Amino acid sequence: MAKPRLEVQNLSVSFTTFGGTAQAVRNLSFSLYEGETLAIVGESGSGKTVTCRAMMRLLPKNASIDSGRIFLDDLEVLSLSERRMRAVRGNDIAMIFQDPMTSLDPTMRIGAQIEEAITLHRRLKAGEARRRMLELLTMVGIEDPLRRSRQYPHEFSGGQRQRIVIAIVLACNPKVLIADEPTTALDVTMQAQIIDLLKELQRKINTSIVFITHDLGVVANVADRVAVMYAGRIVEIGRADEVFYDPRHPYTWGLLGAMPTLEKGTRPLTPIPGSPPSLIDLPSGDPFAPRNPYALEVDALWEPPLFPVSDTHYAATWLLDPRAPPVKVPEALEKRRAEYLGRMENHGGI
Repeated sequence: MAKPRLEVQNLSVSFTTFGGTAQAVRNLSFSLYEGETLAIVGESGSGKTVTCRAMMRLLPKNASIDSGRIFLDDLEVLSLSERRMRAVRGNDIAMIFQDPMTSLDPTMRIGAQIEEAITLHRRLKAGEARRRMLELLTMVGIEDPLRRSRQYPHEFSGGQRQRIVIAIVLACNPKVLIADEPTTALDVTMQAQIIDLLKELQRKINTSIVFITHDLGVVANVADRVAVMYAGRIVEIGRADEVFYDPRHPYTWGLLGAMPTLEKGTRPLTPIPGSPPSLIDLPSGDPFAPRNPYALEVDALWEPPLFPVSDTHYAATWLLDPRAPPVKVPEALEKRRAEYLGRMENHGGI
């Protein structure tokens, strides 16, 4: 089996606050392979962004990495000096943030900002950096790159600004690209264009992508695998088709039930009851139990491990324990699962 390009092992991150210690990420592990896109989904506060900032070593001062290791190929990221880590950022691992305006300097022409990123990491001469800058603008779909390179960020639309941020991030062909909700601030048309752009660029430079989002509709079009996070840990992970069509965790059922679809007929959206727990005072047992209509008595006592559903699919729910009683899943999900299993049988997948 291929070696992971990025591997996170038992990562735990906490924050010191006036109210106490918040356990933002708890014993989290996953791998990312060459050319793969892993989507991490979950509600706000589930730990998605904290996980990615830990991988970049960009956590605030009140954050503490309590345990874990992060490998980027053969580099152990958490053991690097800050000077060495500055060289790794951009060259080996880079990040696209949610709001492009916070990533761009409003006082600098966009061409100069891209050239600055190129010269900082690649140390090219001015003429070479300028040619590379124009090449990147063309690659991300900015028309008339020479003229537009002389303009300032406010002269571009939100979608164009995000393309410029992507050009800056791709200046050094990073091995791993972290996209932290890169389409949230954009309209639906721009979202689709940015996702298509990321997929096209991934094919060209063979980068691996960690895609952070709360929008499962976006995930369906971009991810090879999906990790669902809740209260700081992964509660389900698998191939995108497994998580979408054969989900096993009640939280994933809830996320899918609250997702609008274009299917014929009317299907009321079913929101997840309640609110996510406080990360300062997590309840005993499974943190999702108070919101889980399928909760068992054991959920109030013990947090479930990740049970295997297949070689590639795992879910942390006591419903997968052999001793658990059978549960009738929502009708819409059962229909999708039956269609999925039928397709798998027809193609010899099971």
